[in-house]
Amino acid sequence: MKYKTSLIGLAALLSACTSNHVQQITGDTPVAKLLSDGRYGNLYPGKKTYPVTCEEDCYPAHQQVLCETPGQDCRYTGPQTVTTDTGFTLRWLGHASFVVQTPDGQQILFDPVSDGFDWPVDWAADWFADARRESGFWPEAEQLSQTRAVLYSHLHYDHFNKADIEAIGNQAEYFVGLGSAEYFDQGGYTINEMDWYASKTLGETTIHSVPAHHFNGRIWVPFLYDDNEKALWSAWLIEHQGKTLFFAGDTGYSPHLSDIHQRFGDIDICLIPVASYHHEENGAWYRYVHTTPEDALIAAEELGCKSMIPWGYGNASWGMGDISSHSPLLRLLAMYDKLDSQVPLLILNEGDEVYL
Repeated sequence: MKYKTSLIGLAALLSACTSNHVQQITGDTPVAKLLSDGRYGNLYPGKKTYPVTCEEDCYPAHQQVLCETPGQDCRYTGPQTVTTDTGFTLRWLGHASFVVQTPDGQQILFDPVSDGFDWPVDWAADWFADARRESGFWPEAEQLSQTRAVLYSHLHYDHFNKADIEAIGNQAEYFVGLGSAEYFDQGGYTINEMDWYASKTLGETTIHSVPAHHFNGRIWVPFLYDDNEKALWSAWLIEHQGKTLFFAGDTGYSPHLSDIHQRFGDIDICLIPVASYHHEENGAWYRYVHTTPEDALIAAEELGCKSMIPWGYGNASWGMGDISSHSPLLRLLAMYDKLDSQVPLLILNEGDEVYL
């Protein structure tokens, strides 16, 4: 028994030391903008003009959002009407994390983060109220082991967690932006670094990397070093027999959304963030790289979304850039009526699973 245990430990150690397998995938013409200082840039930088902005009464209570206190610790109780027929099944794990089953039986994870921040900033999170997070609805180990692909939009700590990569293991393929592979520990992982509009097919499903309007970075040593924008950030579109599911990642509103629609046409299911735009002093910057609820509704129209699923709010999310846990959802519902939006909304609570 001791001999068997030693062999298991040795196998785990050897696996942890196994080199990763990295492939860079680009289209015929590079799309991402690598600047002269070795950092990436957004396709449409500069000051933005937004089609609409909520100016007053942006967070009214809603009869279908039941809260313990105003805007905080809530549950959506309204109808959850599915208007698509794609064959995808989706479960929202919390914040930006989703598990998707494709029509050909493959399990894909978007930005899986099970708990709070990753090392080395996890130890400091309890000092800051906005940095604490309740645990999300993480899959059981058996389901996690069935993962075929993991798609990360960028490297910020609330979207990319190295402890969770270790838990998922090296049987899945990992899809990231250019320059991101060096952030993985060596564990025999298969990593696809992708330029915007690059694609790779898994079974009958094609994974497309598409632009987002955001930024990137994970390391900051005051006055000495930062890695801001040294790796690319992305959104993702998965396609199966003409049916499409779009995950916007963290993004601000910009013409890149119209570009995506021009390439792919109307999109069946759109997972679009509606949070992290609020800040008393730096609200313009927060909105530059995140969508307000009204920005998200306009984005859904420009993408031709047949169904929009908002995310980023919730009881298992962070408080960064928001008034309360469900203020983004309350603003979304209010602006949906004010704008007379025709985009079908499918509103989930964390942990909900839907067949699409």
